[in-house]
Amino acid sequence: MCCNNSLDEPVIHTDKAAAADLQSISGMKFFDPHIHMTSRTTDDYQAMYDAGIVALIEPSFWLGQPRTGTDTFRDYYNSLIGWERFRSSQFGIKHYCTIGLNSREANNEALAEQVMEILPLFIYKEGVVGIGEIGFDDQTLLEEKYYRLQLQLAKEAALPVQVHTPHRDKKKGTQRSMDIALEHGLDPYTVIIDHNNEETVKDVLDKGFWAAFTIYPFTKMGNERMVDIINQYGTERIMINSAADWGISDPLAVPKTAALMKQRGISDADILLVSYQNAITAFGQSGQIDEADFNAVKNPDQSEKFEGNSILRGGQQPRINASSIIIS
Repeated sequence: MCCNNSLDEPVIHTDKAAAADLQSISGMKFFDPHIHMTSRTTDDYQAMYDAGIVALIEPSFWLGQPRTGTDTFRDYYNSLIGWERFRSSQFGIKHYCTIGLNSREANNEALAEQVMEILPLFIYKEGVVGIGEIGFDDQTLLEEKYYRLQLQLAKEAALPVQVHTPHRDKKKGTQRSMDIALEHGLDPYTVIIDHNNEETVKDVLDKGFWAAFTIYPFTKMGNERMVDIINQYGTERIMINSAADWGISDPLAVPKTAALMKQRGISDADILLVSYQNAITAFGQSGQIDEADFNAVKNPDQSEKFEGNSILRGGQQPRINASSIIIS
């Protein structure tokens, strides 16, 4: 019987070829400015750390099914600034986040109104580096309403904005997102337009916005295409991310793309810009990012606890050897 083609080529994080590729960028450091670790495992954290990822940003997003009340948003936001930040630190990775009402759930007007009331309780918290991810999904009037309200909130709080551009009719949605941001008087340099492709990049850069690219298998952007974009447009105001989540995605997309860039002759200096420094420059406008903090979370004590809970279960010892086939 024929297999489901969508599952024929799974994303494998630890195969020998990938390990050899990653060896070529050993010693380099990476910052993934868009990854949804709430949906990922501790093995992913360990693999990310081993591949050189020292810091990340976790944007608020749609969890796969609609939330039904304000308290579910409140608990989610608390997890981003609490448990998930702690969990990340237990694997030596500095965790930041952006807080916002995602575009998909903006279409529930009654709930969206309630969420807007609690956002100011979170956006000024330590480690919150922007409002996001916000923007358009189906490009409805309600999405625009809450996008505008959150842009105004970002302006008042002097925080960067992380914009989700739609998967459908992307060029129109991207243009609309930028036009509205400019209409609200935001400096394009404080706005990160995410999920770009070949169709949108020139306009985003020409208007002075940051252009983020999501390396996501089979859909948003492949890393070979990303290399072509770097060769064509350079590295100014360009950054890459994985947006790894509960879907078929790869939390090592940033270092893997860096390895491919190196293979294709892109300089280490340019690789550093798009896979590390540009994200710090853009989101550092929040005043929340200090590179010294990246080192502060190295060599963690995995027996530490957050509100009485640790990442170790039932007497586990830290740093299990993932390369061994023996699970003792």
